[in-house]
Amino acid sequence: MNIHEYQARELFMQYGIPVSVGKMAETARQAAEIAGRINPPYILKAQIHSGGRGKAGGVKVVRELKDVEKQASELFGRILVTRQTGPQGKKVRKILVAEAAQINEEYYVAVSVDRSAGQVVLLGCRDGGVEIEEIARSAPEKIVKTGFSLKTGLKDYHIRYFLDQMKLPYSKELAGIIAGMVRLFIEKDCSLVEINPLALTSEGYMAVDAKINFDDNALYRHPEIEILRDPDEEDPYEMQAKQAGLSYISIGGNIGCMVNGAGLAMATMDLIQSLGARPANFLDVGGTATVERVTKAFEIIMSDPEVKIILVNIFGGIVRCEVIAQGIVEAVKVTDLKVPVVVRFEGTNMEAAREIIRDSQMHIVSADSLGEAARYCAEYVSKEVR
Repeated sequence: MNIHEYQARELFMQYGIPVSVGKMAETARQAAEIAGRINPPYILKAQIHSGGRGKAGGVKVVRELKDVEKQASELFGRILVTRQTGPQGKKVRKILVAEAAQINEEYYVAVSVDRSAGQVVLLGCRDGGVEIEEIARSAPEKIVKTGFSLKTGLKDYHIRYFLDQMKLPYSKELAGIIAGMVRLFIEKDCSLVEINPLALTSEGYMAVDAKINFDDNALYRHPEIEILRDPDEEDPYEMQAKQAGLSYISIGGNIGCMVNGAGLAMATMDLIQSLGARPANFLDVGGTATVERVTKAFEIIMSDPEVKIILVNIFGGIVRCEVIAQGIVEAVKVTDLKVPVVVRFEGTNMEAAREIIRDSQMHIVSADSLGEAARYCAEYVSKEVR
């Protein structure tokens, strides 16, 4: 789960991480009122769940108070298109109004997870204020990393080593910021805590930008975080899927996928990709799929106009194949599907499932293997594209 920058700043303050003076506005008039209570110059920052807002025109520096309302009104309602939003962009509904920091130097600092090492890791770069993904591609040697185990926790020597790698002098101020980031990361079950840039000003160090991502699987422990969710920033179909007990993520291809089990879903997508085709989505109906859930899964997949064919890959274990087969037949009836469906069943009651598909007399292709099903879909969409 992601939150807005203004929300991340509030959490930063709770953990002793200094931020510039500012507040969120939902109207241009409100933005002017906030600016009237702080010192110029002012920064107006569009609040959408995406990086690269500055390049997209979502960050404005305003020198005089009289210009704030006009500049804010030009941001509200604007569609910002970034690398992360995709071509559809995101609409600006909120703006952070803050004092512009007088920056002498800026750095990148983050706390994340190194999955290969099984550790929490401090990430840093002396080139702050730019997209870290670009640095990782063009000059990965500039990114420094210091890992530590949750069993031992963050120690002062970890911070000293990290700052030495960053070629920054050790100070209680910097150590306090890093320790606060780590404490926030652990106590709130985050997947990322990022400051970009961490600015050195005449008054000391300050987080000029704030980004926090949370582990969805741990949100049940944090109702205070769950209420920060902004429905306007969520994919509506992903929200519908979550409410129906489905895991769905749209990824922009044209072969719709419905699979039971996250690992099998990833393998299915990989196989489609290896055949030169593009999966449209990740969709895991789970190990306790019902007819109703399968029907909802079809509705969500078909909400994507780019989908040309649907591949259903089911391995019957906890869930029985014939339950999914019945769900597929019912879904085809009620959703009035306009695209072909290819199904592959393996495991518990797979023969009964195949019989249900055959007896339905619907245009549903039954494949004997995942390879056969994926090849059929890849060949079909290649003809459609032509």
